[in-house]
Amino acid sequence: MSKRTSAKYKLDRRMGENVFGRPKSPVNKREYGPGQHGQRRKGKMSDFGIQLRAKQKLKGYYGDVTEKQFKRTFFEASRMKGDASQNLIGLLERRLDMVVYRAKFAPTIWAARQLVSHGHVRVNGVKCNIASRRINVGDVVELGSKAQEMALVLEAQSLAERDIPEYVTPDGNAKVTYTRVPTLDEVPYPVRMEPNLVVEFYSR
Repeated sequence: MSKRTSAKYKLDRRMGENVFGRPKSPVNKREYGPGQHGQRRKGKMSDFGIQLRAKQKLKGYYGDVTEKQFKRTFFEASRMKGDASQNLIGLLERRLDMVVYRAKFAPTIWAARQLVSHGHVRVNGVKCNIASRRINVGDVVELGSKAQEMALVLEAQSLAERDIPEYVTPDGNAKVTYTRVPTLDEVPYPVRMEPNLVVEFYSR
């Protein structure tokens, strides 16, 4: 499991956007970058810089997936039929930790990953502790009985800032079915994601 090595809101400050759509984000108060030179006017970014930024934002949103994992997912997406950028989003949205997050079982992607790694999540009735496990269409993801009473799960389910997307169908408060692989425009990102630039970055 990848471990978060820096504060999650540092990504928000660096990007100048509320990447996770959270009310606590420092960007809500300060839109300029971090550090003593954060308020300086930014110069024009190179094409490489724009592509790198798009990759960092997408990778960060999915819980700081390791570079090795992210790159492997990209190459897999590029070998699939159809648009590589759409395929990349589809594969990332099929990660178990992301499905747990989309189902509102956890308030953040890191909390979702922790729920999985601690053995609180079942896939088709079988306990699974691998956050990067790929979920298939029709798979049922549910919380264990202990997890259903956890404060963070109850907090997540009461969050008004996001809804469960259409491609994840709830069955009560502790069970969901993954009904289809979403397209980019169906994924409820709080900010604009540009997977096409990520494809350009790795295709250099």
